[in-house]
Amino acid sequence: MRLEKTRLLIEIADMGAIGEKRELTLRELAERFSVSPQTVLRVLDELEREGMITRHVEERKTYLEVSEKGLSFLEKLCERLEKVLYGGVILGEVVSGLGEGSYYVKLYSKRIKEYLGFEPYPGTLNVRVIFPKTIFDALASVRPILIPGFVKDGRTFGDVKAYPVGINGIEGAIVIPSRTIHPPRIAEVIAPVNLRDSLGLKDGDRVKIKVVAEGE
Repeated sequence: MRLEKTRLLIEIADMGAIGEKRELTLRELAERFSVSPQTVLRVLDELEREGMITRHVEERKTYLEVSEKGLSFLEKLCERLEKVLYGGVILGEVVSGLGEGSYYVKLYSKRIKEYLGFEPYPGTLNVRVIFPKTIFDALASVRPILIPGFVKDGRTFGDVKAYPVGINGIEGAIVIPSRTIHPPRIAEVIAPVNLRDSLGLKDGDRVKIKVVAEGE
């Protein structure tokens, strides 16, 4: 299906024409579609011929509804978009942290080695997520490795969720403490090496992080 037809079908669905006929004017659609009413009419004709919508004209009123075929198309489109958006790839840029990463990585170092299989460099690489919207979107379909918390000197240190990742061939993990001050757009990455030095990174550099699913 051509892009303009897909866009118009999405607009019709977004305006409530699912499961019921909605009165929608050409002018209204044209404004939302940012094209002329003539273009909307042409695209509506094509969508109707292809069975994507049903259209009923009564006097000067036009009633539209997305058909079952149209809904099926939108569902498949949504599935493909979910694979792209939540496919375990994070695009972000390197930012400076608050300076606390080294302290906490050292505290959890033995447990990290036990549960993740590597001795971490005492520090984290902080990445501001550009795509998808948050780190949780990229990690939604991946089961984390839970690093249990502990008590030291009367102070409780909580559990940490770890998600194995790869950055330019270097294995590491995104870590999310049970108590974190970082917003959901910040990913803290640990690795066996200093990622900044090993990859020649500085603040503002773009990085691509691939989340490693279980079994990969």
